[in-house]
Amino acid sequence: MSDDLGLFTDPDVDERRPLKRERERDRERDKARRKAKKRKKTILWMVVALVLAVGMGGAYYGYKELRGIGSYDDFTGSGETDTIVEVQDGDVVSKIASTLYENGVVASGRAFIEASKTDTRVTSIQPGFYLMKTKMSGQLAVARMIDPKTRVPAVQIVGGLKLTDIQANGKTVPGVYSQLAKASCTEKDGQKTCLSAEEIKAAAEQTDPVALGVPDWALADVKRADPAHRLEGLIMRGVYQVKPGVSAVELIRSVVVASAQKLQGAGIPGGTVNTGFRPYEVLIMASLIEKEAIEKDFTKVSQVIYNRLKEPMALQFDSTINYQNNQPHIRTSDQDREAPGPYNSYVNQGLPPTPIGSPSQQAIAAVMKPEGGDIMYFVKCQADGTTCFSKNIDEHNALVAKAQKDGVY
Repeated sequence: MSDDLGLFTDPDVDERRPLKRERERDRERDKARRKAKKRKKTILWMVVALVLAVGMGGAYYGYKELRGIGSYDDFTGSGETDTIVEVQDGDVVSKIASTLYENGVVASGRAFIEASKTDTRVTSIQPGFYLMKTKMSGQLAVARMIDPKTRVPAVQIVGGLKLTDIQANGKTVPGVYSQLAKASCTEKDGQKTCLSAEEIKAAAEQTDPVALGVPDWALADVKRADPAHRLEGLIMRGVYQVKPGVSAVELIRSVVVASAQKLQGAGIPGGTVNTGFRPYEVLIMASLIEKEAIEKDFTKVSQVIYNRLKEPMALQFDSTINYQNNQPHIRTSDQDREAPGPYNSYVNQGLPPTPIGSPSQQAIAAVMKPEGGDIMYFVKCQADGTTCFSKNIDEHNALVAKAQKDGVY
């Protein structure tokens, strides 16, 4: 009897302990499941919040882009005061409508959109600035937008153009500053206002280059340059939209910034790595090529520049002297070639301190990939501007004599 009682009271064989441990394990598993469920709920709410935030952001963006388009308010008159609106590259009709609404031209974007459905020319509206009037009906706003006279003329900068005017055969060839001044003119509410070339020139020479939008890769060289020449070459060949009515600083900055984008597309600074020259030096070389030859000979002139700089040997380009003397002639005199100055490439070796005109994309490409070979000399030898190249001075002198005899040099 006592043995039986001892058997049931022995702690080593107490069957309640395994049951207790099992209940503890169950409680731990339940606790873990509750934590996991809580984490899932937290993540779910975070996802919901993110979706709502993105959705609201998209809705707000849509509101910003399309405000004024939902309603169909419309003015009845032909307009009141003049205002200038900008159409940017890639703007569709709805974006143009929003721009007109924001500038008070139309009572609602929808008024313009509905009116545009009767004239497909609206889809061909080009980027640029347009002189419109406030409080126009949608129909008249459409008619005015598609009228070529409404668009402010763009500035066409050609390759080789200088910042300042030059005199050629008794005529003035307008430089970049003069062309920008002409484009700045606008007539608002019967009063014509323009910036002068002198105002633009002063802004270019006296304003901090950073404020003028000069790209980082050119800043150090621009700051070292003579103020009269420091923006030379930074406005490359191309078409530029100029907003009338802005200050001289705003105008020149807009063009320099637009040109920097064009230069980037042409490979400056990104494509200059393998040339052995800094981006600003590539710009100088491109401006020399632009002035010295016609496009089909660009890569060969580029090779001559590479070869002479490697020799080293003076470039001996008349274009640099003519730039300094502000004259367009091809040839220079002995006196010109002997005169001291930073742009005299007969006296000085290396590149001039700045570009000597507006380079084109083709001239920049020629610097990136010269012709190759050991050509060292060239001369204009045909009436169409074609250049003849040679490897030594004797060959060159013979080509010069022939060109002079033929009356092309």
